[in-house]
Amino acid sequence: MTNIASPILLGALLSLAACAAASAQTAPKTVDDATVDKYLASTFGKAPPEWQERIKPDETLMACNKFRNNVPAAEAEKITARETAKLKFPADGKLLGDWKSGAKIANNGRGNQFSDKPGTPAGGNCYSCHQMEAAELSYGTLGPSLTGYGKIWKYDPEVIKRTYAKVYDSQSQVACSNMPRFGANNVLTEAQIKDIIAFLFDPESPVNK
Repeated sequence: MTNIASPILLGALLSLAACAAASAQTAPKTVDDATVDKYLASTFGKAPPEWQERIKPDETLMACNKFRNNVPAAEAEKITARETAKLKFPADGKLLGDWKSGAKIANNGRGNQFSDKPGTPAGGNCYSCHQMEAAELSYGTLGPSLTGYGKIWKYDPEVIKRTYAKVYDSQSQVACSNMPRFGANNVLTEAQIKDIIAFLFDPESPVNK
């Protein structure tokens, strides 16, 4: 029995030791924020100055990063107040553009990439996070479905205004929102945002069919 059991016991001990060693090697290391920021900046070392500026977090993003997007209520209020102050509504008072153009912008994921020619209009790439038209077969689920959006909200003017604000600067509505700040960060123009809002609210838009 001793001669048989010993190799088995030895094998079990070696297996446990190997597992412990592997676990020690794969244990996550704590890295401070300064090291992460330095590494991120180094990856953009050869980028144009305007691209290097884009990786510097503003006050709102710094707060969201600090609390891993789970900000305390008081901090959330500061964020929404700060971002609300950045909102710029159209001077003509019109929030709805052309829904057909809005559909194209929602489907377009181009713009603001190294491979794009200068002056290439950016798209909203809305389908990467939302379902919009009921007939759409491919869409992301990071954000809620927007199918029937205008119809559901009964084309309420106040909701249209809040939605414009959400697209222009998402954090004016929800602190640390995952949604890009399309207007505040100059990703989309005022006209493009109007067109996207029309895509969501126009009764003739396929979103509301």
